[in-house]
Amino acid sequence: MSGGETGRQMSAEHLRELKPVRLAILDDHELLLDSMGSWISVNAPDFDLVLTSRTWLGLVQSHRFPTDLIFLDFQLKESISIEARVRTCRAAGMKVIVLSSFDTSDTKDRALAAGAEVFLTKSLPLQEVMAVARTVMGMPAVSEPPEGWLSPAPGTPESKSVKLSQSEKRALILYVSGMSTQEVAEKMDVQFETAKTFLRRIRQKYARAGKVASKRNDLLLRAAEDGYLE
Repeated sequence: MSGGETGRQMSAEHLRELKPVRLAILDDHELLLDSMGSWISVNAPDFDLVLTSRTWLGLVQSHRFPTDLIFLDFQLKESISIEARVRTCRAAGMKVIVLSSFDTSDTKDRALAAGAEVFLTKSLPLQEVMAVARTVMGMPAVSEPPEGWLSPAPGTPESKSVKLSQSEKRALILYVSGMSTQEVAEKMDVQFETAKTFLRRIRQKYARAGKVASKRNDLLLRAAEDGYLE
């Protein structure tokens, strides 16, 4: 985009001069919360992640609640419905973006009918999620949000999807849960070199798809995007 910076793309230096949006995230996967928090702190200086929680009660009982914006995971282990969670946050004055690994009409409809600003799939890179968040909050753009915002309709191919074998999926899930390569090998009952090969192939496949996967936290985000953490 060209032209002035107001309402258009702005540099990270200019974003740091703005008052950041107070952001909360509710997701019951601890490692994913940590990875998202780390990414946002480095790459989204216009957002201040002031509250993360793995439980609904932990969120609403925090002295930092409410915030300006919240990312809500659609599916939690708790029995609190998505409708109740979205409506409570909206009543507290928060804008809500629902994130889910389930891309179905039912999940979208329930989230949006309850008052969520938008429904996004976890297959989106965080850069695109934050682009949508900026649009929702009426903030200057850093990058363009994904076209259409909502997840693709069934049968529509997602950009650069990565296909993993069953063994590679298993190795990925174990590795991002915190296991060492040796522990992955023992859990899968294979040789160390075999487990190492699985992880190397996973990284190569993501790299060919243009997705960062060099570190464990990178792989954790990729696993979340592809729905392997449910």
